[in-house]
Amino acid sequence: MKEDSEALRESLRPRLLRALEFAAGQTRRTVRTYPDYTPMYTVRGRWNREGERWTHWCEGFYPGIMWLLHKATGEAEWRQLAERYSRPLEPRRFDRTVHDLGFLFFSTYLRWYRLTGENRLRDILVDAGRTLALRRQQGGYLASFVGPQSLFIDIMMNVGLLLWAANETGDQKLRDVALEHCRTTQRCLVRSDGGTAHEGVFDSQTGRFLHTGTHQGWSPDSTWSRGLAWALYGFTAVYRLSGEPEFLETAQCCASYYLEHAPPGLVPPWDFDAPAAGLRLWDSSAAAIAASGLWDLSEAVVASNQREEYRRTALTILQTLCSDSFLAQSLPDWEGILLHAVYHYHKRLGVDESVAWGDHFFVEALVKALAGRSDAAW
Repeated sequence: MKEDSEALRESLRPRLLRALEFAAGQTRRTVRTYPDYTPMYTVRGRWNREGERWTHWCEGFYPGIMWLLHKATGEAEWRQLAERYSRPLEPRRFDRTVHDLGFLFFSTYLRWYRLTGENRLRDILVDAGRTLALRRQQGGYLASFVGPQSLFIDIMMNVGLLLWAANETGDQKLRDVALEHCRTTQRCLVRSDGGTAHEGVFDSQTGRFLHTGTHQGWSPDSTWSRGLAWALYGFTAVYRLSGEPEFLETAQCCASYYLEHAPPGLVPPWDFDAPAAGLRLWDSSAAAIAASGLWDLSEAVVASNQREEYRRTALTILQTLCSDSFLAQSLPDWEGILLHAVYHYHKRLGVDESVAWGDHFFVEALVKALAGRSDAAW
């Protein structure tokens, strides 16, 4: 008989608390060693040595960790640091060069706003949502930074910013753009078995879908594990923000693929379809995103058996990530939190390293699991 998820959560509590304390220590270390720097990926375990970044999408994750640590501990130090590291992002609410404004502002300004209720912070979030909506293309999607022809599965983690802004302002047009994007992503990037493609390529003049592609996965037809995790988490988020049941169904379909294809311990390879010989690298960041998304999914479903399954899965992932195989606590010279993540395999960027988003979503999942509820992270 499977252990009840609440009993499992309580048995894991000491381990989860130690992991959160370790994450706090590593974050303090980064602040002390590299003041006012925001990490992206390590090079041989050290921050501030990145080469190419490909695009600037990670600057919200470490301030996001600081907001999470303030929420979890109540310590004033973390709020002071979170505000200090979040403020430089404010001008980027008008940044039209990236599709990642949700990553930048949900992890920082939304947490700040929910703490204080200041109208100024709300307005910054709404501005960011309206800026992101300007990426809408003829084909009914928000274009990736690559160009107007490109739709990324990653954007499911950002489109919620439009829905949040629409809910705050009553702007139906914003809501329509967001829902249209989600439905195009469902149709073009989510397969019937719940696997996902990284990219959809369109005729930018007519809006006609042409084919799938990939920049980070093994192939256009493979399921890149971080992309699947973005979809699982992102479709759950848009269901919570929109109330549209079709998005919950899609999130569950993606969750089923993850559960059916992840190995024991539930930390996946960087791509589920990559050949085993020499290429079967873990991606702990995909696991961390999935753990946090599965906790949210457990709160979104009605059936108690599904709720139990998603919570047990999230806790099993966290149990694995808190082990010495994935947590850097036994490596005193390592500056990140989680080992064995992959940023961009083909460009050889951040391969088998720590990555900022992996650390962020790991801490987010820890905070949710320790509190027993998703809103603990906000």
